[in-house]
Amino acid sequence: MGADSNSAENAPVAATPDDVDALIDAARYGDMEDVTSLAAAGVPLDSRDDQGRTALHMAAANGHLSIVDYIISKGADVNAANAEKNTPLHWACLNGHVQVVQNLILAGANASLLNSHERTPIDEAVSRGKLDVVDAINAAAAQLELTGTSMS
Repeated sequence: MGADSNSAENAPVAATPDDVDALIDAARYGDMEDVTSLAAAGVPLDSRDDQGRTALHMAAANGHLSIVDYIISKGADVNAANAEKNTPLHWACLNGHVQVVQNLILAGANASLLNSHERTPIDEAVSRGKLDVVDAINAAAAQLELTGTSMS
């Protein structure tokens, strides 16, 4: 971007595929500094790679709670589905990241969305023997009920 002041200066910046890959890699590997600097540089946190994955998918899959919370706080779609229709919650459940699961649900993640294999996040947790994740989902659902919020 040049220094000349024209109307394009205030337009949203289109992220390049390299920017998107850098954001998704930073989320995958738990690099909060890169996630925040890329977001500050205008890379949308809901950007998707060629498989439909977002930074939230990668942070949730790898249990990077602080990045998950940061991305949620910036308004990213907690129910974004990738090419296989997996949401960040599916991946957090598959990998047994209990606190990530709870935070996603409290932020509005839908625990009953089906992926391309017709499985919910809970189905994925059970298939991997992650029963503590099922308990976490139930606890988060109970917490939402107490606050008067409904869980999908």
